Amino acid sequence: MGDVADKVAYFQAITGLDDPDLCAEILTAHNWDLELALSNFTSNPRAAADADASEATTSSTNPEQVETGLVGAAGGPPGLAWKIVTLPFSIISGSLGLVSGAVGFGVWAVSGVLSYGLGMIGLNSGRNGESSSSTRLLSVSAAVSEAMDFVACFERDFGSIRPNFVAEGFMDALQRSRNEYKVLFVYLHSPDHPDTPVFCERTLCNEDLVAFINENFVAWGGSIRASEGFKMSNSLKASRFPFCAVVMAATNQRIALLQQAEGPKSPEELLTVLQRVIEESAPVLVTARVEAEERRNNIRLREEQDAAYRAALEADQARERQRIEEQERLEREAAEAERKRKEEEEARERAAHEAAEREAALVKIRQEKLLSLGPEPEKGPDVTQVLVRFPTGERKERRFHCTTTLQSLYDYVDSLGCLAVENYSLVSNFPRTVYGSEKLSLSLKDAGLHPQASLFIELS
Repeated sequence: MGDVADKVAYFQAITGLDDPDLCAEILTAHNWDLELALSNFTSNPRAAADADASEATTSSTNPEQVETGLVGAAGGPPGLAWKIVTLPFSIISGSLGLVSGAVGFGVWAVSGVLSYGLGMIGLNSGRNGESSSSTRLLSVSAAVSEAMDFVACFERDFGSIRPNFVAEGFMDALQRSRNEYKVLFVYLHSPDHPDTPVFCERTLCNEDLVAFINENFVAWGGSIRASEGFKMSNSLKASRFPFCAVVMAATNQRIALLQQAEGPKSPEELLTVLQRVIEESAPVLVTARVEAEERRNNIRLREEQDAAYRAALEADQARERQRIEEQERLEREAAEAERKRKEEEEARERAAHEAAEREAALVKIRQEKLLSLGPEPEKGPDVTQVLVRFPTGERKERRFHCTTTLQSLYDYVDSLGCLAVENYSLVSNFPRTVYGSEKLSLSLKDAGLHPQASLFIELS
């Protein structure tokens, strides 16, 4: 809340106090902290009662103004909205928050005939869109529970052919009627009244009347034995039962009492009364519906225009993002291609270097093995002639001392550099013998290869 007047008005709307000076005093006592003032007021029943008593004292100097609101001076009901009723604060706060003057059906101006406007504004909220639900005094479930109990008991006692009483609190039912552009049919049930059973069975459960009420009204009922029903009977000043009324949301925490029917009524009598109310209220409800539809259409048009603008803006932004992304993609691809080219070049250089190192190492190993063999001996009784056949068909011969080990034969084959593999075995054909790693330490003579041997290479 930005200023003092707004805070006072909001405090009035929430608490139901009509005296702005009293509201200003309470806010001043709380340093103009609206939230703290509301919290203390709503959580302190005695303070709220004292404030109500103070306000009642102030307004008692002109009780007719409080009771009748915008009612004309003529005696009796001068038209449709013939009384404005201020609801108890407990009923206001016990519902879903229909607590501000933002809920209303315009100004009721009555002078013998119906002449008033309708202003459908909507539920009030804080400046920042905060809901007034944080200021509730009573649990919503209490009013709902009473309404559900009433509906269940009514159906149990009088059957399923009945008005479709909503199972919710009075203020919620009032809000429902406002949302559906209907007026609210109110029935206050007095279980102990002798006329109640007959009225409910023969009038209120009459099929024609039930069909008319369900089609044209939102119906709410409450037992005067229950808290909300009792408070509504006091607010509507019900003096005779059975009691029916037709109401409509007005300004502030007030309702417009359009019609009431007290005492026993036949189905025809009550239907006539309700038909007249519908006929008289129809222009207001139709106007409200048309104006609301126009507002919705205007809002929808603005939303469509905003959506079209946002879509065009988003399309432009998307194209710009796409252009930037395409440019970045091309730059990334170029950078990636350059990186891969460098990596491949480095890999080729590295592989060539490694291959050269491996070849040099192999040459060195072959040379070392060749040197380890020593000079080839001349032919003699202690010399073994060895023939080695390679997989390519190539043959190599060499003489070795018969005491030379099989390892020297493998070193000889390795020193030739004719094989591209490292794992192989020397094998003789007749008989087939594999001279594997377990026989490397045997001499040629011990291995049975002296004085001559023919071996071939078997790759592993």
